[in-house]
Amino acid sequence: MPATSSYKSFLMYKPSGSSDYEKLVDIKSYPDLGGAPELLETTTLSDKMRTNILGIQANENMDFTCNYTKEDYAKIQALEGAEQDLAVWFGGTESGGEVTPTGSEGKFSFKGNVSVYANGAEVNAVRDMTVTAAASTPITFTT
Repeated sequence: MPATSSYKSFLMYKPSGSSDYEKLVDIKSYPDLGGAPELLETTTLSDKMRTNILGIQANENMDFTCNYTKEDYAKIQALEGAEQDLAVWFGGTESGGEVTPTGSEGKFSFKGNVSVYANGAEVNAVRDMTVTAAASTPITFTT
């Protein structure tokens, strides 16, 4: 199977009372969707080399960079303080210049809380904001 591009990657959420995901905001970057598990040492005094087994998988805060708009900022800020159904979807369709998320290349879903802040800027730059998601459940992958 050929490699795929990051084009058509989406931050999704389920609005309150809905059973369907919709795009939360257009993103410019997304974080690692998981992390390396901790190593648990199993070495005994009979071993000539340290031995390990895999422990719990690490998962840090997930930061998504987005273009700042007043409307998107307010939308995300209104979600703060309540657990959300969140997902990152890879893949979509394009018709008439409109891109629609499908998750055809994979869906990474989890529950979590979001927060948002405006990023610093400099001369001749686009205003950015960062959406931070803190997962409260494991991230699950579906096709």
